[in-house]
Amino acid sequence: MTRERSRQRRRRRDRNALIAASLTALSLTASGCVVVHGERVVLPASTRAEAAEALTAFTTAYNKADKAFDSSLDAPYVTGAVADIDSARLRAGHVNSPSGNRAHAPLKLTDVKYTIPKKAGWPRWFVADGLGNKGGNFRWVLVFTRNDLGERWQVSYLTLMAPGTVPEFRKDADGWAEAVPADTTQLAVRPDELSRTYAAYLKSGGRAFADGRDTSGLRADRRKAAEKPGLVRQFIDEPLTHRDYAPLALRTADGGALVFFTTHHYEKQTAYTGGSVSVPNKDVQALVKGEAKQSLTLESIANEAVLDPAGSGPVRMLGRVQGLTAAQGE
Repeated sequence: MTRERSRQRRRRRDRNALIAASLTALSLTASGCVVVHGERVVLPASTRAEAAEALTAFTTAYNKADKAFDSSLDAPYVTGAVADIDSARLRAGHVNSPSGNRAHAPLKLTDVKYTIPKKAGWPRWFVADGLGNKGGNFRWVLVFTRNDLGERWQVSYLTLMAPGTVPEFRKDADGWAEAVPADTTQLAVRPDELSRTYAAYLKSGGRAFADGRDTSGLRADRRKAAEKPGLVRQFIDEPLTHRDYAPLALRTADGGALVFFTTHHYEKQTAYTGGSVSVPNKDVQALVKGEAKQSLTLESIANEAVLDPAGSGPVRMLGRVQGLTAAQGE
């Protein structure tokens, strides 16, 4: 038997196992009719073998797109914030190097761990984290989602976490993790309120988030940037929570949750009369529409991963990736 046929049989076996588990939710009405409540079935989001295949498919597509600077090559494998950030990066790369990425080095992930929650309804999702050969010794943490059994798994969140910061997750006897409802009130901040809370924090500060590079440090960097003579900098931060930008949360062993969420950001730089703004680099220039004379507006998307404690206490940022998605010059 060839290796490919073996993989095909394994995929069929895994799919059949999920279907068989779904049948446990069948109930008989008084008339003898069979009623299926698929949206109520509590099941693992995927098998472990399927999760591994999804990660392989993503990294293969990601590497092809990065090598060619062609976003169409991995577009089917990304969604949400990751799709926004990745497609803009590849567009800029193509403008500056139409023949492809001469500095391309394939992404490889080792020591990969899969955390698969057992849940009902859609979307189904799971987390894969592994040591990457890019970005130093950080672990790449990826969230895969899909909205139907027939859909392809797509990466909706991708963050980098420092060694030792990926939390321990609560798991049952079979090794399945626990998904946390977005509207739970048992955490310091409800997961579905984190995007709005973080946007408000960047504007006004407060005690919702623990001090760190992407919280108090980012606010300090903005204050320093605003002091640059001859240039006015304005920042607007917005929550982003709909559809593929919705937050996802996993229960941690201590009763809190690791929460992934998305935010939307604008930075406008305006030069005083007689002055001018400068475009930071050629990758930004590739995304600029219009001509940056008096002002430059930078639009970006960020996806964050935080440790949201049970009860009270500040939320701690574990990883954040922000990428430019558009720019407008005037």
